[in-house]
Amino acid sequence: MRRLLLSACLVVCSIAIFSGSAFSLPPIQRFVLDNGLVLLISEEHSLPFITFQFIVKTGSKDDPPGQEGLASLSASSLPLGCAGRTTQQIHEELDFMGAAISSGANEDYTAISLRALRKNVDRAFPIVMDILTVPTFPVQEVKKEISRTLGAIQSSEDQPGVVAEKAFEKALYNGGPYGHPTEGTRESVAKLNREMVSAFHRTYYHPNNTIVVVVGDVDDGLLKKEIRPMLEKWQRKAVPQWKGRTPSPGKGRTVKIDKPVTQSNIVIGSTGMSRDNPDYYAAQVMNYIFGGGSLSSRLMEDIRNKRGLAYSVSSYFQAQKNSGSFEVLLQTKTASTNESIAAVMEDVGVIRAELVSQAEIEDAKKYLVGSFPQRFSSQSKITSFFGQVEYYGLGLEYPKEYPSLINSVTREDVLRIARTYLNPDCFITVVVSDLEAAQGK
Repeated sequence: MRRLLLSACLVVCSIAIFSGSAFSLPPIQRFVLDNGLVLLISEEHSLPFITFQFIVKTGSKDDPPGQEGLASLSASSLPLGCAGRTTQQIHEELDFMGAAISSGANEDYTAISLRALRKNVDRAFPIVMDILTVPTFPVQEVKKEISRTLGAIQSSEDQPGVVAEKAFEKALYNGGPYGHPTEGTRESVAKLNREMVSAFHRTYYHPNNTIVVVVGDVDDGLLKKEIRPMLEKWQRKAVPQWKGRTPSPGKGRTVKIDKPVTQSNIVIGSTGMSRDNPDYYAAQVMNYIFGGGSLSSRLMEDIRNKRGLAYSVSSYFQAQKNSGSFEVLLQTKTASTNESIAAVMEDVGVIRAELVSQAEIEDAKKYLVGSFPQRFSSQSKITSFFGQVEYYGLGLEYPKEYPSLINSVTREDVLRIARTYLNPDCFITVVVSDLEAAQGK
C-alpha cells in the first residue's frame, strides 16, 4: 500500500476563555495523500456516529460566463444518480442505514456531507464516494433540478431583502466572478443542461482539489480498512487555476429598485477583505462594536433604540477566498428611508473620527472569544470549521491562536480599520422600496 501521507501533524486544542474555564477539542490529524487529497481526522468516541465533509475547491466564482449557477447545479445534482443507483435507490439505502447526505455550493467551494452510524460506514461511505466521483447526472433528474432552481429564483424575487442583497453584490463586483447569485439567474439557469454539469464535474472534482474532514467515532482500523483505500484510488488530474479579478473600491453610488412594499430594505457597503487578510481580526472587533453586536451595537442603540427609525439594523464583513465586502443591512418605514440612510452615515463618521471606548473594545473581545467554543458544539460544526480552516489556509493551530488574535486588537486598530474599510465615498447604497412613498423619485 502506498504511503498515506506526505506530511502529517497532530494538534490538541485547548482554549482558555475570559471566565477562566476552557474547552478542549479532540486531537486533529492532517494528512496529504499521494493523489493530493488533504485528509483531516478527529476522533471523538462519545457517540457512535461519524460525520464526513468533502470540500471541493470550486464554487460559483468558477461559473463560466453565461452559465451562472452551474457550480450550484452541479453540487445539487450529485445525489441524483451514480454507479448503477438511481436517486431513489441512493436515498432509500441511506435512509435504511439512518444515514444522511447533503451537497451544495457557495461562492468559493462545494461541500458534500455524510453522517452515518459507525457500524454502517462500510456501506454508506462507498455510496458517497460514488456520488462524488462517478455521478451519472440523469438527464430528466437534472431537468427537474433546473426547474426547482428556477422556481426558487422566482420566489426570491418577492423577497425585498434578497433582491437588495443581489443588487448590492452585482454593483459591488461589477461583472466579476463574485457578482452573480450562487444559484444563478433566470436567464442563465434556463440555458444549463446535463452536458454542462458533467463537464464542470470533470474539470474540478479531483482529489488534488479536495479536502476531506472526518469527525467522530473513527479509529485507525476503520481508516485503514474502509476509508483510506477508497480515497487513495481516486485519480489525480489537472485543475484550472483561478483567473478571476477582485474589485477595487470605486466611487459610491445609489441603486434604487421600485417595489410595492410597505417598508424599505437597504444595503449600504463597499469592498471588504479576503479571509487571509491580517486585518480580519481587528475588523471583527470593530464590526461588533459598530453593528455586529446585536442589541449592544452602536447602530442598534442609535438607529433603533434612540431614533426609532429601524425595525432591524446590523453590519458584517463577508470575507471570502479572493475578495469580500462590508455591509450594513437595514429595514425601515418607507417614509424614513432617507433619514435612516443619513443616520447610518452619521454613525460611520463617528467611528471613523475617534477611538472607541475601552469598555466597548473589552466587551467586544469578551464576546468574540467567549462565543468561539460554540463553533464546536456538534460533529457537523467541527467538520465545517476545520474544512474552512484548511480551505482558507489558517493552519490547525488556529483554534489556539484565535483568542490571542482577538485580544491583541487595540483601540487604534479599530480606528484604522474603520478609516480603511468604511469609506463613505466608496459606499454603494441599494434601496428596495416603494420609491414614491420613500420620496426616492
